[in-house]
Amino acid sequence: MSRAWRVVLGVSILGVLVAAERSFARAADEEQSAAPSYQVDPFWPAVPDGWILGQVAGVAVDSRDHVWIVQRPWSLNSDEVAGNPEAECCRPAPPVMEFTQDGVYVQGWGGEGQGYEWPADEHGIHVDHADNVWISSAGGPRLGDRTENHLLKFTRDGRFLLQIGKRGAAQGSLDTLNLNNAADMYVYAPTNELFVADGYVNRRVIVFDASTGAYKRMWGAYGERPDDDAPNRPVYEGPAVRQFNTVHGIRVSDDGLVYVADRRNNRMQIFRIDGTYVREVFIERPTRLLGTAFSVAFSPDAAQRLLYLADAGNGKVHMFDRQSLQEVGSFGRIGHYAGQFVFLHNVAVDSDGNVYTAEVGTGRRVQKFVRG
Repeated sequence: MSRAWRVVLGVSILGVLVAAERSFARAADEEQSAAPSYQVDPFWPAVPDGWILGQVAGVAVDSRDHVWIVQRPWSLNSDEVAGNPEAECCRPAPPVMEFTQDGVYVQGWGGEGQGYEWPADEHGIHVDHADNVWISSAGGPRLGDRTENHLLKFTRDGRFLLQIGKRGAAQGSLDTLNLNNAADMYVYAPTNELFVADGYVNRRVIVFDASTGAYKRMWGAYGERPDDDAPNRPVYEGPAVRQFNTVHGIRVSDDGLVYVADRRNNRMQIFRIDGTYVREVFIERPTRLLGTAFSVAFSPDAAQRLLYLADAGNGKVHMFDRQSLQEVGSFGRIGHYAGQFVFLHNVAVDSDGNVYTAEVGTGRRVQKFVRG
């Protein structure tokens, strides 16, 4: 074979190898960007006999992959609790319940106690890096719309540790001592700071020291000063409003970004932990009534590649690539059967990538979706 032909052959082989390498790289990129599949486990969890769940407002996963819920015993209808002396069922389950990853009941607690004001409208639950359990209260019809101005911190076995704020004491979105119908919270371990989505009445993110409850800082939409006098009506097209509407969900990623679900504005905004605005993404923006941006969770890989967002208005869990904020998949639809949602309210993810969801309204359940 001549030298010229050997050169041509070498170039051809090199071209094939480069093309193959690019093909493998594309396949790897596609695999990375693809969303996982999920299958609902219709038998999860095993609620003890004789107990019944009300509206399940919050769900969280702790460091040992135990799943925690906060539910509303007061939301049960009269025909669901034991009014018939011949009926074996039912009585309300405890407000706070802990289950293993397999759905085995571990413990339950909650309700009025010494030294704190138990929520009139149980809303959010978060288990922090030290296994402390945080509970928020979002007011609602039981006490009026503006009276729940606090959140609580307990040990995992229900011993009271801290209350931030006091019922009936709120002074607006610039108040540094009280909340106003706070929806959600998250403790960022590197700084030991509690980030609060505050919330249904106030229009801000507020940050406290997670040990003492001391005020640290606050901000509104786009990192601007919260303004209670600004228009508070959702806008479904055109220029975005400059203030939050309903600050409903909050999570901080391991790389120090704060993800805030602005429920009825149908958007998620991202900030640095000091409140500096980074960017936003709209979720099914034309959706009205309930809104779409309810709750945020991350995939368990080191890069937290996927972001999960609970969307009640459309009855689905959206999955985004966290870096690009491109939607890569979703699951669920509105309905009462297993795997469907009625008033999807909260989402959490365990270390195996399984997804847990909580429903209020007439949904009133917690579901587990097993990663395929």
